[in-house]
Amino acid sequence: MNETVQAFMNYIADSDEKPVYYAYEPPPGTRQTGQFLPHSVAIRNGRGFLDELSLDKQGFSLVNDDTSARDFYDREEVQRVYYPEVEHLLKNRTGASKVVIFDHQVRCLPMAQRGERGAREYAKVVHNDYTAKSGPRRVRDHLPAGEAEAALKHRFAEINVWRPIRGPVESSPLALCDGRSIAPGDLMASDLIYPDKIGETYRFKHNPNHRWFYFPRMERHEAILLKCYDCKEDGRARFTAHTAFEDPATPPDAAPRESIEVRALIFWPEQDRS
Repeated sequence: MNETVQAFMNYIADSDEKPVYYAYEPPPGTRQTGQFLPHSVAIRNGRGFLDELSLDKQGFSLVNDDTSARDFYDREEVQRVYYPEVEHLLKNRTGASKVVIFDHQVRCLPMAQRGERGAREYAKVVHNDYTAKSGPRRVRDHLPAGEAEAALKHRFAEINVWRPIRGPVESSPLALCDGRSIAPGDLMASDLIYPDKIGETYRFKHNPNHRWFYFPRMERHEAILLKCYDCKEDGRARFTAHTAFEDPATPPDAAPRESIEVRALIFWPEQDRS
């Protein structure tokens, strides 16, 4: 198995104008801003670095964690069976005392193109799900007002749990950037428009110092923990750039990737934010 692959990633072009994107099909003629440019980058096989990778250093890690969920396209089953498994996993791996799961998304390109079972296409631009502004907003969105303000005084984070629905993953794997290789000037806040609200995410400008990893041929019993926000500003990874990419080693008859990502708020109330 190759230790490194060379592939193209879509970075946002530098601009003085804040990028604007839509999470749904906007009305005809709606203007979206922000241009992406492909850059060839080296992506390391993260399986050779498992002992070095961590949520606080790089912003991600690979774990072995089986699941009893059968149908990840069944929203009720995912919430009833899989959410408690993810909560248990995150508490064990982070030491957090409280986990609030607020969303999940399934992805499969052919199913998304046919409009089946809520599947969406793969995100193939370098991004992070939250910004310094929208991270705390999520706490206020998903906790009662009084509880939210109390929680914001202590350390909290947002972590995605990414898992193959079927393995091995043969196409469009997930690439993750070492948080220590991201410079502050690489991040560009962008508006993400929903029918009822405006969110904010980070897109990333190209930096040749970015250090990329992926985990080839992931199986269903494996999951990636991906930190998308951490309120602590003490040198640990706070945001993790990531994207799906086209692996040049993918065979022509490869199965389309099917995956699920669960989004969760993680709280450590015993540790003061300051």
